[in-house]
Amino acid sequence: MSRDVGLRKVRGFDRSALIAASVTALSLTASGCVVVHGEREVLPATTRAEAAQALQEFTTAYNKADKAYDSSLDAEYTTGALGDIDKARLTAGKANNPDGNPGHSPLKLTDAKFTIPKKAGWPRWFLADAAGNKGGDVRWLLVFTRNGLDETWEAAYLTLVAPDDIPEFPLDKDGWAEAVPANATDLAVPPGELSAHYATYLKDGEDGKGGGATFAEGPHTSAWRALRTKQSARPGLATQYIDEPLTNGDYAPLALRTEDGGALVFFTTRHYEKQTAADGASVPTPNKEVLALTTGEIRQTLTMEFVSNEVALDPGDGQVEILGRIQGLTSAKGE
Repeated sequence: MSRDVGLRKVRGFDRSALIAASVTALSLTASGCVVVHGEREVLPATTRAEAAQALQEFTTAYNKADKAYDSSLDAEYTTGALGDIDKARLTAGKANNPDGNPGHSPLKLTDAKFTIPKKAGWPRWFLADAAGNKGGDVRWLLVFTRNGLDETWEAAYLTLVAPDDIPEFPLDKDGWAEAVPANATDLAVPPGELSAHYATYLKDGEDGKGGGATFAEGPHTSAWRALRTKQSARPGLATQYIDEPLTNGDYAPLALRTEDGGALVFFTTRHYEKQTAADGASVPTPNKEVLALTTGEIRQTLTMEFVSNEVALDPGDGQVEILGRIQGLTSAKGE
């Protein structure tokens, strides 16, 4: 199965328009005492029971928002890249279907597995790996994060990955995983630099160090660059691409140590696609989902902004492999 699973398959949206997925207070004890200084202590992010509750609360809110096409109904449960993609999808849906989603089918996540890292400081986060009733036999990987004990767990990343591509994670004697810091130097690329390296690679096929060997070939690397080259060559329509890293705040990369000593890294990028028609011509009319997110009048140019969240295997030595990528249109401007 292709790892490039987008909203077109999951939600029925046009792939070129909106490629996105359709998809308690924490009380931890140490030696029988409630932890007060969680910002300094190395602790599990949550309990498995609370992780399961967070996944259920997200799914319930997500389904309500999808049915009504109302982003306010799940805004409390999403953030970062997924929050941007989901809000834009719901906004476009509401504009075209004011009474709600006529094709709504509830998302069901089953067989959930939770990988919970033990770490100090905020944000605390964990990975949920579940089977979904949409998208085929892929696994739904959701990363939940929060910045304080009184905050709601929010889904920041969502990617769909083939089951055989999900690595094993080493666990300590209590079953907790290891979070890899953004500045880790024992990987092919430090997690905090992966977004910038990927943006540079998409621009000119090179990594941030001037070489071309950082990323392995695949649908989200070499094949995506080849598709862009093909699209740029369409007669009468010039297409330009700009790729930018997103690494701050709720867009920060999050990484888990894998059994082989590498890391599974979730990270975010932003992409712009500008279509400019030749003199005397006009940009092809976009579909209604794009139009719903477009400001200005489309005469000779259309600039679309996308947010993309990726998951990658970052080895201790060798090439980084992008396992999955979900991208969504967040805005557009006509001129």
